[in-house]
Amino acid sequence: MIGPTRRSFLLGALAAPSVARAQGNWPAGIISLVAPAPAGGSLDIIARLVQPGLQERLGTTVIVENRSGGATSIGAAYVGKSARDGTKWLINADPQFLNPSLLATLPYDWENDLDPILLLGTSPNVLAANPDTPYRTLDDVLEAARQPAGVNLAVLIDTLGHVSMVLLGKLAKAKLLPITYRGAPQALNDAIGGHVPLVAGSASLLAPYLAGGKLRAIAQTGTERLAALKDVRTVRESGFPDFSAPSFWGFYAPSKTPAPMVDRFVAELTAIVKEPDMQRKLTTTMLLDVTLAGPREFRAFFFEQVAKWRSVIRENNLQHT
Repeated sequence: MIGPTRRSFLLGALAAPSVARAQGNWPAGIISLVAPAPAGGSLDIIARLVQPGLQERLGTTVIVENRSGGATSIGAAYVGKSARDGTKWLINADPQFLNPSLLATLPYDWENDLDPILLLGTSPNVLAANPDTPYRTLDDVLEAARQPAGVNLAVLIDTLGHVSMVLLGKLAKAKLLPITYRGAPQALNDAIGGHVPLVAGSASLLAPYLAGGKLRAIAQTGTERLAALKDVRTVRESGFPDFSAPSFWGFYAPSKTPAPMVDRFVAELTAIVKEPDMQRKLTTTMLLDVTLAGPREFRAFFFEQVAKWRSVIRENNLQHT
């Protein structure tokens, strides 16, 4: 997969904070940072981490607004259809680049209503096994999955963990059979309880259960090993050199928002995220590889990911009808 490198992300972000100091005061009015999911998830947590800094640096009230529903499309539409006046901004993860292919209809124009403006960071999904199973490596899993019965796998429906495991099964010519769940608690309970031998989910979701020995990490889906999971091999290292499926978190603006507003917002977010305490929280608590890519790089990366996963979704009939 061709995409911007971590080095290019960081180099592109280094000059950003200086832009903020060149701007005047932010226009008066309340700013909403919209998390299109319920409180407590990664989108809500990250939004609330950056909110105080944004409020201080922009000199106006900033609130976190949770607008969940429609696999995050309700909140995305709310921002995409809003006025182009700097009062509404969106944070989203996997659904933003999967929904255009997974959902038959969207309540907004995904290509023209929202612009990717800042890639915050990436994190792998992790394939993990119940520790009572014999699976210790990806080869173990795939050998079993190539048998007639295949191997069941718990996944959250319509997530990158789901779609990427479908792709892996196809590449490996193995029957990785997704058992789909709408909520993480039931998927985890079934995997930990031994009702399903495998589970795939985000690194931050599975990390506490891996650390506690309730699950055994088999492989991670990022391009490189996440520092927090340095002993877990990537799928690439396990015989699939072209495989890469990192989740990513980013910020979006209504399209045609004035460039000075976008530049200022991106600069202030960049400065906030580069603070040591924020870096620690994002890397050790959220298990993000903080990359920071501005509008041009993020836009290219975003559309590349949409195209890549669209082909997987269509070839495997995963879209909703």
